[in-house]
Amino acid sequence: MRIDLYPCKLGILLAASTALWLGSATASQLVMSDGGNAAGMLDPLARGQGPAEATEIVETPANLRRQVVSYPNGQAGTVVIDTAQTYLYFVLADGKAIRYGIGVGRAGFAWSGSETVTRKSEWPDWTPPQEMIARQPYLARWMAGGESNPLGARAMYLGATMYRIHGTNLPATIGSHVSSGCIRMLNADVIDLYDRVNVGTKVIVLPYRRPVAAIVPAAAREAFAAQPSQQPRASRIN
Repeated sequence: MRIDLYPCKLGILLAASTALWLGSATASQLVMSDGGNAAGMLDPLARGQGPAEATEIVETPANLRRQVVSYPNGQAGTVVIDTAQTYLYFVLADGKAIRYGIGVGRAGFAWSGSETVTRKSEWPDWTPPQEMIARQPYLARWMAGGESNPLGARAMYLGATMYRIHGTNLPATIGSHVSSGCIRMLNADVIDLYDRVNVGTKVIVLPYRRPVAAIVPAAAREAFAAQPSQQPRASRIN
């Protein structure tokens, strides 16, 4: 008896072709889901970015986005905060640092000095200090951690002070002087920094100096720039 195997062979070929097509389509989706750059999935600056956090960064001005910059002064592993420019630096080796955009204390709430990270917390609860409640009596007395919490995704507590480096539920305030002295970051950025620092990490908050552009008329800036800088250098306070 003769058995015709042609239909079976045809079926096998069709199944194999379908599997290859599906595999190719899946691989294409994986690449395109990262904006056409698969290497971006391994980028250490992309850590901590879920969908919401990625949206934060896209909507943030370019100068306030997380980036590696030249930073010749400072000890590796130290956090340096420049409140005037609304930047936080995590100092790396070889004259580099990761720079993050931040929100800082509004007028009357700026501070400077050196502290250490004494505690770290993920999705922290928030208990406003009595001083803040006195100024803003409508505030909740306690709020559980979560996406609506003003402290955001992470918090790093500084010394015995009331100040923290923390996330935010208001990403549009990054780059502004709006807080009561705490340092706020995008949630994606504070998650990244949280993973880099340890309890005991040194945090230096530079003395506040208003940017020249904010206090000197445009016609006088060129002459001012020719004078020796009065800005403190990070190397002076290491």
